Amino acid sequence: MFPGLGRQDIKSVSFAGMTRELVDIEMAAHGGSVLEIRKVAGKWRVVADSKYARRITADTPIDLSGPVAGHARVRTKADPDGRQVLGTVNNCAGGVTPWGTWLTCEENFNNYFMGDVASHPEADKLKRYGVPGSAYAWAKFHERFDLSKEPNEPNRFGWVVEIDPFTPGSTPRKRTAMGRFKHEGAAGIFAADRRWVVYQGDDERFDYVYKFVTARPVDPERREANLNLLDEGVLHVAKFAADGTGIWMPLIHGEGPLTQANGFAAQADVLIDARRAADLLGATKMDRPEDVEANPKTGKVYVILTSNGRRKADQVDAANPRADNRFGHIVELTPDGGDHAATTFRWDILVRCGDPAIAAVGATFSSQTTKDGWFGMPDNLAVDGQGRIWISTDGNSIAKTGRNDGIWAIETEGAGRGTSKHFFRCPAGAEMCGPYFTPDDETLFLAVQHPGEADEEDASAVPATFEAPATRWPDFQPSMPPRPSVLAISRKGGGRIA
Repeated sequence: MFPGLGRQDIKSVSFAGMTRELVDIEMAAHGGSVLEIRKVAGKWRVVADSKYARRITADTPIDLSGPVAGHARVRTKADPDGRQVLGTVNNCAGGVTPWGTWLTCEENFNNYFMGDVASHPEADKLKRYGVPGSAYAWAKFHERFDLSKEPNEPNRFGWVVEIDPFTPGSTPRKRTAMGRFKHEGAAGIFAADRRWVVYQGDDERFDYVYKFVTARPVDPERREANLNLLDEGVLHVAKFAADGTGIWMPLIHGEGPLTQANGFAAQADVLIDARRAADLLGATKMDRPEDVEANPKTGKVYVILTSNGRRKADQVDAANPRADNRFGHIVELTPDGGDHAATTFRWDILVRCGDPAIAAVGATFSSQTTKDGWFGMPDNLAVDGQGRIWISTDGNSIAKTGRNDGIWAIETEGAGRGTSKHFFRCPAGAEMCGPYFTPDDETLFLAVQHPGEADEEDASAVPATFEAPATRWPDFQPSMPPRPSVLAISRKGGGRIA
């Protein structure tokens, strides 16, 4: 990111070149932006003077709300009441609510903390989240990221953050009722009684799939009645059975093993330590659950499992059927009775990813999928207006799969079920993320993340630096570094994308 420094995100690096000024630039680069865009003469353009435009960064005041707000385990010297956090970090996939707010997910928050964990009063709990990750130098200049100075600060990250883009002066809120883990995705759909159900993935090898069901239904007439809807409800974790059925187990204090005897004194403890609570409930350990989204056309839910090269042969189960699962797979859930609030479901595997031409890989795309149509390492998804799912990937490379990351469309119903087609290829070193359709299916927005990185699977590749990136996309000018960008793709002559 910075000229002359090389990579600064490896544990062996001493961060000798990092200064307070550079760290503050990194912190300003975290979080998210609210932008207004408008279609003018057939092209999407940023509204430069929009009243809605703003940045939410690693220093923006964000309220803690829900059962964890004010709890002793989230109090710090700077915030003795435990009700307001500075910033949001490592933001990954999210979702949009029916009342028009944006959900953004805190993923690998562990990487921002440094310090001695052995003497920490919650050492075992921190270990379950990989704290400290020691991948950034922030603790050298901001003591809240130093475990020895602010032992509770890690408990204030790993949440879903709700942001109201239509009220620029509003304070974002970390919705603690939805649980704390390495979130990737928080996409919702209505239950039969109009409660809002949010599906979530915990992006770690051998971690879990969750859903949150609000306590009250959405009020379609009064937006303000919904603005705190995500503070009350029940978090569930999934358990998959070998016979193709499954159950959603509630994470409620006092029920089953979630008691004082096991270290849960209140519901706040269950939510802060959601992973440990799910462990005790016996949830199914999955192959890196990333995005989890429902298809409003069919009512089915798609769980994107990116990969798990650490799964051994004796750890294989029905929902995670491959050892050394380097290419990932997609699981399809069908809620019983068609109700997303139901606590039981049926499941099947839509596709096992990888090259179908290599028998040892065990890929299961439809036979109609061509040699260019398969992919590995699925990550995020979008559902178009026709009910087709579109998958963006993270982890493909010329050395690993013979292709870059990109986006593929998959048929989920009928004779074409499991047929995948390639739509867009990322530039070198980039990850595809954030696919999103306009309601008429005539524009597909895509985000190209971190272009210019070197291929880490290629032992002969020269490490990418600020001075010598793998590409200078999208400007291709010697004076410009590669830039992550949002693309708006439309069909020549108009009409649906596909």
